[in-house]
Amino acid sequence: MKTAPDSKRWTHFHSALQLAISRSAHKWTYEDFQECFTLWCKEEPHGAEGIFNTVSRHMEDQIHQSCENLFKEFNVRDSINILHAVVSEARARKQRGEIHGKDVWRETLAPRAAVRARTVRVMESEVERIRAELQALEEENAALYARCEDNDEKQRAADAKTVELLDILDDVYAKWSQLPQDEIGVWALESAENVGFAQPP
Repeated sequence: MKTAPDSKRWTHFHSALQLAISRSAHKWTYEDFQECFTLWCKEEPHGAEGIFNTVSRHMEDQIHQSCENLFKEFNVRDSINILHAVVSEARARKQRGEIHGKDVWRETLAPRAAVRARTVRVMESEVERIRAELQALEEENAALYARCEDNDEKQRAADAKTVELLDILDDVYAKWSQLPQDEIGVWALESAENVGFAQPP
């Protein structure tokens, strides 16, 4: 994913800040350092100069890191890039003569009102898209509900049919249980013997 290039406003701001950090870190010269540590600088001139350079570099790195942390915490880089885009667009619109729009800032217009005038148009199209999506979902839900109702009706009909068949089965079983089983057994045996005799060899 490619990121958009930084704006000139951010580049100039960041370069100026780096220069200010460098100058502030090295504003304290070695001569100033010698005045504070005269005896040590005379006895250990190379060591003192090394310590001075180390402290200066540390101060520069520390200030630089603190600024970077603040930039990240408050999203300064993106905010300045957005500011540059807004200013550039405003200048371009002014050159085109677009100075009477509802979202054009005027002295009597609060910045929030100008922002709302621009975002309302975007939000209206978004609302229409969401409404169409909601309508499609409602239609889909209605179709699913109708299908569920149909399946439920079929299930109730199947349950009723099952109960009816079970009642018939219970009735048949009850009547079967009332029949004389011994006589049926004798009759079945006699019928089997008669069938066996009736078959040709």
